Amino acid sequence: MKSYAIFLLLAAAVPCRAQAQAPQTPMPGQILATGTLADEAAKAAVLARLRELYGTERVVDQIAIGNVAVPANWNAYVHKLIAPNLKLISRGQITVDGNNVSVRGEVANEAQRQQIASDIATSLNPTYIVNNGLRVKAAEAEQGLLDAALDKRIIEFDSGKATITPAGLAILDEMAAVMLKLRGRKVEVIGHTDDTGLRASNVALSQARAEAVRAYLASKGIVADSVLVSGQGPDRPVASNATADGRARNRRIEFRIAQ
Repeated sequence: MKSYAIFLLLAAAVPCRAQAQAPQTPMPGQILATGTLADEAAKAAVLARLRELYGTERVVDQIAIGNVAVPANWNAYVHKLIAPNLKLISRGQITVDGNNVSVRGEVANEAQRQQIASDIATSLNPTYIVNNGLRVKAAEAEQGLLDAALDKRIIEFDSGKATITPAGLAILDEMAAVMLKLRGRKVEVIGHTDDTGLRASNVALSQARAEAVRAYLASKGIVADSVLVSGQGPDRPVASNATADGRARNRRIEFRIAQ
């Protein structure tokens, strides 16, 4: 049997892949609840808690019912996780998959980042594993420099490989020039793919591409330790994977100011 899984996308985040139905893209300010639960009662409890916290009109229900196993007292723990401090997270996502909890997104400061993770951990029993992927919001001006340099362009790679094309290298030359101005700031380079092929292969490819970007930036004078890399594979699309144009937009490298 599968484990319980539910994904809550907070404050206009991009959707992750649901286990039983294709996720829709939430509008700004909406909360997307997606994943698989064992019965209607569990689903109703989760939705009621979300609507109590965020308001009925903001919650988008994409929860499916399926054949899943339930850890002891799972419903009660999920109820505790959907707490008011989640409203401090923007561009976020919390994933509860069996006894594994992962939270991502942006918060205002380091104190909030640590407090939210601590509150999540103390609301659960020791069998749960908590992954704190929260990051502190960067100054808008600094993030704006990165966004303006990338200018919605796609850093291209050879098909199915982590080899950056000449056009992609030219964009990275511009990114490196900007990053040299962000003294003392770490930058997260995040690789993304479309959903063609196996998820595990796409995650590995997105990680390899992010690492290739870091290596090239290092050759341009960017200290390697100041560049954090991660590969998200197909899990955070910005467009529909049903069209060639959408898949091209999803195959991208994202630059974010990191803590």
